[in-house]
Amino acid sequence: MGGLRWTEIVPIFLVIVLLFGGSRLPQLGSSLGSAIRNFKKSFGGDAEDDKKIADGNASTNTIESTDKQKQS
Repeated sequence: MGGLRWTEIVPIFLVIVLLFGGSRLPQLGSSLGSAIRNFKKSFGGDAEDDKKIADGNASTNTIESTDKQKQS
């Protein structure tokens, strides 16, 4: 119950082949794969970008504090 069995998967696959044709299936697979990769990358990239921004702000704050000490 709840899962797909081979008796349900085969007709679904046949309908997909009829709709898109056998020659377009590899293109659909590669575009789906790249879409999933970009989706995963967007979630992983946000954390890296935030870290880079935080590191950049930390180094800027250090430079500003050093400049203020020199002026005193």
